[in-house]
Amino acid sequence: MSHSLPHLYSPFTIRNTRIKNRIMSTGHDTTLPTAFVPNDALIAYQQARARGGVGLIVLQVAGVHETARYTSHLLMATSDDCIPGYRRLADVCHAEGATVFGQLFHPGREIMETAEGTAPVAYAPSAVPNQRFHVMPRPMSPTMIREIVEGYGTAAARLEQAGLDGVEIVGSHGYLPAQFVNPRVNLREDAYGGSLDNRLRFLREVVEAVRARTGPDFVVGLRFSAEDSDLNGLTAEEVEAVLRALDGTFDYFNLAIGSSASFGGAVHIAPAMAFASAYGAPVAAAIRRKVNTPVFYTGRVNQPQDAERLVANGEADMVGMTRALICDPDMPAKARDGRFDDIRACIACNQACIGHFQLGVPISCIQHPETGRELAYGKTLPAASVKKVLVAGGGPAGLKAASIAAARGHDVTLCEASGRLGGQALLAQLLPRRLEFGGIVTNLTREAEIAGVKVMKNTRVDRSLIEREQPDCIVVATGASPRRVDLPGAETAHVVNAWQVLRDEVNIGSSVLVADWRCDWIGMGVAEKLARAGCKVRLAVNGYMPGQRIQAYVRDHWAGVLHDLGVEVIPYAELYGVDGQTVYLAHVTGREPIVIEGIDTLVTSLGHDAERGLEAELEGLAAEIHVIGDCLTPRTAEEAVLEGLKAGWTL
Repeated sequence: MSHSLPHLYSPFTIRNTRIKNRIMSTGHDTTLPTAFVPNDALIAYQQARARGGVGLIVLQVAGVHETARYTSHLLMATSDDCIPGYRRLADVCHAEGATVFGQLFHPGREIMETAEGTAPVAYAPSAVPNQRFHVMPRPMSPTMIREIVEGYGTAAARLEQAGLDGVEIVGSHGYLPAQFVNPRVNLREDAYGGSLDNRLRFLREVVEAVRARTGPDFVVGLRFSAEDSDLNGLTAEEVEAVLRALDGTFDYFNLAIGSSASFGGAVHIAPAMAFASAYGAPVAAAIRRKVNTPVFYTGRVNQPQDAERLVANGEADMVGMTRALICDPDMPAKARDGRFDDIRACIACNQACIGHFQLGVPISCIQHPETGRELAYGKTLPAASVKKVLVAGGGPAGLKAASIAAARGHDVTLCEASGRLGGQALLAQLLPRRLEFGGIVTNLTREAEIAGVKVMKNTRVDRSLIEREQPDCIVVATGASPRRVDLPGAETAHVVNAWQVLRDEVNIGSSVLVADWRCDWIGMGVAEKLARAGCKVRLAVNGYMPGQRIQAYVRDHWAGVLHDLGVEVIPYAELYGVDGQTVYLAHVTGREPIVIEGIDTLVTSLGHDAERGLEAELEGLAAEIHVIGDCLTPRTAEEAVLEGLKAGWTL
């Protein structure tokens, strides 16, 4: 047991199930399953977390009825076909000492897609539409309600037969059980609507059906949102009344924040780095003080010290640390052993975890691309022969390539031209409320140290250095610089780029236009920074909205911040000229120009140019050369780190 985290590493028993510590991986979509059942990729993914020391794994949702298919890549527990895969999954996780629960799920009106790409027919208590997916549901008949209740019971029986330790009914985030409970969504006039007692009837019938079909030691929990953070959602007071009414019915309550039903509620499903650590814990703790049922808390806890504090202070009995475990599956073991500096801390960027799910591709992590790729990269294989490797560039791509190559046994030297490692991540952390992004530098630097990489700062790689050192392999990871654009009229105006603004290298006037070609976090961040400094800011984006290319929860929350700061957004706008204090934009589909007058400073975020100088200089050299990251072509940290991983494996 960790002496510095005694509460986090104390066991917790529910019914007769003993969970070895208080760290939980909550149910989250991975897009790994195929054919709607657990497969090798999902099993390897969860096995990595079990091996890393997590106490409780709650698996991703399993549909309980044909109408529950809210994506085309969820699990389904509607037939015995699911049992073999669940059994293999449970067996490998149990072998590592983890407890395993499944999630039983029906989304109600919260359906995103169908396998055919057509609009779904969604079923809910009443015909009340949602905001985010623009779904108008069909009211459930009493017959369908009985079928779905039965589906929960038979699904639970299958998961128990497969060897799982329990199930969790998903009532959080505005999904079907919450829709029955919510008086603004449930407008029924039969036995399932009206009074709180009637609105709870569905959930009570569900838990009765599950209990009737499972054994006395089988754990049955309820995941619920402590508040929906949605104008039409459940309030904290309403949730408290619901959970007090259900006290003693479930073996635990797993509390989160937010709702799938609205843009404002959905940002809390995977809160980004703009939200404070464990910001929802006080709401969950207030409920815990009012009920006898154990309370678990989930939401923006990425450090074991924070989880320890929640348990020690009586705010939660178990703590969900899902993205922390996506980023570092070995985090529980490292914290238990006091190796806190070795933990790869999640930075809540959302790009490759929930972001990948929303793109319909398998889960990963920008810092740890091995996540979701365990079958290919789960075990570091030693190199067949030791090579002398030189890495040019100490940004995320170079650091990852160097650490993987060194971990495989190569003799690796990394040269960084500047005095600091990190590349563009050092700029990203200067954006408002994005300081945590700098964690990628800390984490990758530590990986390189552990692997034994020799680091030389203030050392620019050129052909003469290569000829002097004579490495067997060269990894070129020299990054990129702001794209140089020949803008008509630039000499008549005050034109600066986003990098200069972030480095505080330039004076900025009181009226600013940010021209954002990338439609990512740079334009939004610069606009926020300057608005907070008192500037009147216009953000012109070469797309249909700011942040078009970044994960929805990050973007949607940020859009609200910019709105509240008074930033004027101009969509579908391409920069094509400037004249003194007048900026000329072209509507990307319209015929009429957009002319903005009275601009003191034009800030450009027009993309990047790859730094290809070293690559050209090494042309014809008799050495193995790999070009990775932005100097291959400018993209994001995710591609840089993934290419670093692949290069390190190839050497």
